[in-house]
Amino acid sequence: MKILKNNLKSELNIRTEKDYPVKGVEFIDITPLMLQKDTLKEMTDAFTCEVKNKKIDYIVAPEARGFLIGSTVATNLNIGFIPIRKKGKLPPTVVAAEAQYEKEYGKDVLEFPKLVNDDYKNRNFYIVDDIYATGNTMNAIKDTIEELGGNVKGEGVIMNIVELNNNKNLFSLIDINEE
Repeated sequence: MKILKNNLKSELNIRTEKDYPVKGVEFIDITPLMLQKDTLKEMTDAFTCEVKNKKIDYIVAPEARGFLIGSTVATNLNIGFIPIRKKGKLPPTVVAAEAQYEKEYGKDVLEFPKLVNDDYKNRNFYIVDDIYATGNTMNAIKDTIEELGGNVKGEGVIMNIVELNNNKNLFSLIDINEE
């Protein structure tokens, strides 16, 4: 793994696991970044700064590690947080939409919760996740929000694997190549 860009001042501690979750995939574990309170605060502050002037109604993040950074950013901005879960993890009566997509090691379906006193139409959203590889998860979320009438005002990740995608508009704290 070759670091191309690192916007964090804190020590960059990342683990990798070969052949996880399936053979041939090298899993990048950002958990050590979150275990360090100074690094977690620095990442949260960076996302908060990135999003604060975009007039966002909700931060949206897929499970599970996207929840960790997305919910803290939403709290900092005093806005709502929308957890996107794998199919069957939300109660069926609260599901507003589904998104099917393919990832590096298989297909998946995500479900979107119904909002409480709102709907997605004409609302502004910012998507936050931990790692951006092919972009299929983020693209499925973005497409579904737009199908529901919402506006995606930006996308951000902790780490972008730049060789696997061509997203020039993505906010990322760390850019890597998988060498």
